[in-house]
Amino acid sequence: MTERPSLRERRRQETRTAISWAAIRLAVERGLANVTIEDIANEAGVSPRTVNNYFSSKAEAIAARHHDRAIGIAERVRARPADEPIWEAITQAAFARFEADQTDRAGKPSTPDPEWTQGVQLMMAEPSLQGEFQKANVAAEIALSRAVADRTGTDADHDLYPLLVATAAGAAIRAAMAHWARADPPVSFREVLREVFSAVTVEL
Repeated sequence: MTERPSLRERRRQETRTAISWAAIRLAVERGLANVTIEDIANEAGVSPRTVNNYFSSKAEAIAARHHDRAIGIAERVRARPADEPIWEAITQAAFARFEADQTDRAGKPSTPDPEWTQGVQLMMAEPSLQGEFQKANVAAEIALSRAVADRTGTDADHDLYPLLVATAAGAAIRAAMAHWARADPPVSFREVLREVFSAVTVEL
C-alpha cells in the first residue's frame, strides 16, 4: 500500500505545482524570454526566493509538470489492481494523471484552444527547455520501468521487458500530446491516448 504523504509534503507539492503552472502560463502567453523569476513568483503568489528554492531556472520550473506527471503515472500503475494487464494499468494510470492535471490547470479547457496550443508549441521549441525535458523523460522511464518490473516480477536493472514497456509508453504519451495539440478540429485527449496505446499494444 502506498504511504499517504504528510500535510507538509502535500503543501510542498501544491506550491511546486502552482509555481510550475505559473511558469507555463506566462511562457505560453508572453514567450519564455519575456518571463522573469519575479513574474513567475507574482503569478504563483509566492516570493522570488521561494521560486528559487524549488527550481534552479525557468526551464526547470516548466519541465517540472512533465516530470511530475510521468512520476505520477508510475505511482498509479503500482496502485492498479494486481490482476489487471500491464498495458491496461498504464492506460488507466495515464488517464487518471492527465485528468488530475486538468484540475490543476484551474479551468483550462480539455479540448485545445488554438491560441494556447500555438503558444505551447512555441514554448516547446525553446532550446533552453530541451535539456530539461530530456532529463524528465529519463527520470520518467526509470520510474515506470521499476513500476512495470514490480507488477510483472521482472528485474528493472537487468531485464529488457520493463524498459521496453516504459520507453514505448513514454513515446506513446508524447505522440498523443503532440497530435492532440495540433488536431483540427479539436479532439478529446482521452480518445487520442486510448488510440495511441491501442496501436502500441498491437505492435508489442
